[in-house]
Amino acid sequence: MKRLHVNIKVEDLQKSVSFYSALFASPPTVKKEDYAKWMLDDPLVNFSISDAKGMPAGIEHLGIQAESEAELQDLYSRVDSAEGKLRNEGDTVCCYAKSTKGWIKDPQKVEWEMFYTYGESDTFYAEGEESNCCQPASNSVGEAESVSAGNSCC
Repeated sequence: MKRLHVNIKVEDLQKSVSFYSALFASPPTVKKEDYAKWMLDDPLVNFSISDAKGMPAGIEHLGIQAESEAELQDLYSRVDSAEGKLRNEGDTVCCYAKSTKGWIKDPQKVEWEMFYTYGESDTFYAEGEESNCCQPASNSVGEAESVSAGNSCC
């Protein structure tokens, strides 16, 4: 079963952790000094927040988390039906997780991440990729773009 993923950049992580913990009636599943994630079953969502670090606060990106490589490949096959271009990032480390992922933009240029997480990481991002983690590649809608490992996260 796939899970909706939402990532929001926040200005005050601790205040936001308190707010979302109360809203979801649950503490974060993962809690770091600059990141928190709730893997909720009701509603079925991977909801994460991360320190804005000087960037604008708000919705960072949306996504669909697959539970297997096969589900991820099924998601990738839907890209053509959605009349979009997959930017395949491949294997990466970001948001304290090891994942395989790709990106697509919707008609409003909202970034959608499709990913399968296969392990945990002790670091938020791949070594040397701090400035790119959780920042989807920017390109115009419909243009294919190759994304190198470590360029984005969550």
